[in-house]
Amino acid sequence: MPASVEPAFDHPADLYNARDVLTGVQHFSDVDESQLAAFRDTGILVIESAFTLAERDAGLQGLLDLIDGKNPEFKGLQFEPVVADRASEFTSEQRQDAVRKLMGFCDFDARLKAMSHHPSLLALVGKLIGAAPEMFQDMALLKPPRIGREKPWHQDLAYFDVDAQSTPVVGCWIALDEATAGNGCMHVIPGSHKAGPQPHFAKRDWQLCDAQMQGRPCAVVPLKPGGLMLFDGLIQHGTPTNHSTSRRRALQFHYRPAGTKLTPPEVRLQVWGAEGKNVDC
Repeated sequence: MPASVEPAFDHPADLYNARDVLTGVQHFSDVDESQLAAFRDTGILVIESAFTLAERDAGLQGLLDLIDGKNPEFKGLQFEPVVADRASEFTSEQRQDAVRKLMGFCDFDARLKAMSHHPSLLALVGKLIGAAPEMFQDMALLKPPRIGREKPWHQDLAYFDVDAQSTPVVGCWIALDEATAGNGCMHVIPGSHKAGPQPHFAKRDWQLCDAQMQGRPCAVVPLKPGGLMLFDGLIQHGTPTNHSTSRRRALQFHYRPAGTKLTPPEVRLQVWGAEGKNVDC
């Protein structure tokens, strides 16, 4: 971890009120109609060992190479704000504990694109959305030790210019490290996608109102490296601050039906809230 950093900005107390732990099947091949039906009901599907450790290691190395600047054409790197002004001084090891997010990397690393286009993943996503899937967003979400900020409660569809009522969107979250309740694993409210779009506000992020979420029971989704959580684009979810000394790195891809017609940004703002101009997930 970079020396002499401030702790990450924390969130209100009792905002992540975990009451349950979600688990799932072991492999893609274990998904049957009962899991597909459960996804429609809960908005969540967990596969504990979706990717092999070799696939995970390849994807992680792809990220580290991009963080190290080995592809100078890649510009989608974001540092945690508390250390961003010192990023040019960091060693390679320090840099990976200072990065918050990488965006739009699949066209710059074949190993990461292979994960986003894994045949078993695409086949399953196609079943969940009922159409041939198109990946339209690729990002890596890193919570560096002690400074990894919260991603407040939100719904991913609030960020996308598609019809939230008629366009199925599936998020894919892949753990590269062990993701635990202590280092900021995914927190979700199963079934919350059925409530539809909820107003979002620009506070610590583009997010659901804290007062709406505070004290609500939720579930955690701990994952081993290579584990996968698939979730409906309307699921209410968030990840708390990483106060631990362990890394929590993850890939996230979003898929929609191929050929989806986009809506004007102003239509999205009418549905989700006027403060959401130019936000990214």
